[in-house]
Amino acid sequence: MKTTHPRLFPIVLLLSLVTGVALAEKPSDEHALKGLASGKVAWDINMGSAYKLKGYLKVMAETYDDLQRQGVEPDMIFTFRGPSVRLITEDLAGVPMDEEADHEEIAEQVRALLARPNVRMEACSIAVRLAGIDDQTLLPGIALVGNTFVSQIGYQAKGYASIPIM
Repeated sequence: MKTTHPRLFPIVLLLSLVTGVALAEKPSDEHALKGLASGKVAWDINMGSAYKLKGYLKVMAETYDDLQRQGVEPDMIFTFRGPSVRLITEDLAGVPMDEEADHEEIAEQVRALLARPNVRMEACSIAVRLAGIDDQTLLPGIALVGNTFVSQIGYQAKGYASIPIM
């Protein structure tokens, strides 16, 4: 009688679980998206935690992918205000060493998001001024605007959903 090696069972079990998860289809949002050609969102970002922001940026990228997957063209604007402007600068002076990796990951995520069609990012000049940030150190591709509250008013009037990230 042939026996299976006892150490092989956990590996086979793990591979079958991973394969099952990979093959599982994500639920649809068809009811909410019915009749939509474009998914317009203006993210209102007002948080000071680099760790939290990098997590939210991943979810926002997944939201972009989810819209595309379901046949809706994403149209996303990221408006950074308040303490979040400290997280979107190349100047890491004053950033604790244990947070530098989070800032670098945010910069990578910003680059990747800006490379996608229909993605725009803005930083509030009021917040930048109050934080004492040189606007020339904002991450490449992030536009400096007068006031992101004004931006939010304009985008909402144009049909963008405003989603606060705090």
